[in-house]
Amino acid sequence: MATTPMMPPMGNPNFDGGAPPQPPQPGTDMTGICFRDQLWLNTYPLDRNLVFDYFALSPFYDWTCNNEQLRSRAIHPLDISHLSKMTGSEYTLSEVMEPHLFVIRKQKRDSPEKVTPMLTYYILDGSIYQAPQLCNVFAGRLGRALYHISKAFSSAASKLEKTGYVAGENESEASEPKPVKETIDFKELKRVDHILASLQRKLPPVPPPPPFPEGYAPPSTAEASENQQAETQLPPVDPIIDQGPSKRMKV
Repeated sequence: MATTPMMPPMGNPNFDGGAPPQPPQPGTDMTGICFRDQLWLNTYPLDRNLVFDYFALSPFYDWTCNNEQLRSRAIHPLDISHLSKMTGSEYTLSEVMEPHLFVIRKQKRDSPEKVTPMLTYYILDGSIYQAPQLCNVFAGRLGRALYHISKAFSSAASKLEKTGYVAGENESEASEPKPVKETIDFKELKRVDHILASLQRKLPPVPPPPPFPEGYAPPSTAEASENQQAETQLPPVDPIIDQGPSKRMKV
């Protein structure tokens, strides 16, 4: 088994006689950075026994975790038999595909059986990344989908505006506003017809026309047609006015 490179214990005094300062705790959102130590990768093999020591070199590592306490006592930092007896934040190796992929989960332990996942990190071919949270993944994908949908609607609207447009002789002149066609609301038209029909049913029937006075004989159909034709005929032609000066009679 390869020798595990141990980090110096946090409690050992330095040359000034005091404890070395602890690095600041990593932030929550560090998805925009990547860590890789090529010198360490060229020196040690990247497997399940040494992967945590490599992860501890990255800015993602929280030095206040329970794993660091085990390292200070020369115990393997991923020993679950010791981690389950402690409370606080810890790291655990959830998935391994040596030597290319290692998934490390940060979680908060309240009891030997109760743990709450916090963050997830993965080591892909020696490069360490922080996995984005699920809410950020959904927000990013929804944002991209809404952007493409809005772009599609804008493109469709611009094409619809150009449909039926005919350029005039002088395109520089402002086009006259076209009268807006009145739209017919068939539902409203049907409602008005229904009201008129109901009113017609409520009204009394139309009374018959009054009788003709005594001694009056209505014209027959033949006589009425002859009178109508006589009215539509042209007026008689005046031989003096309408036939011109050459045909006028000399007195």
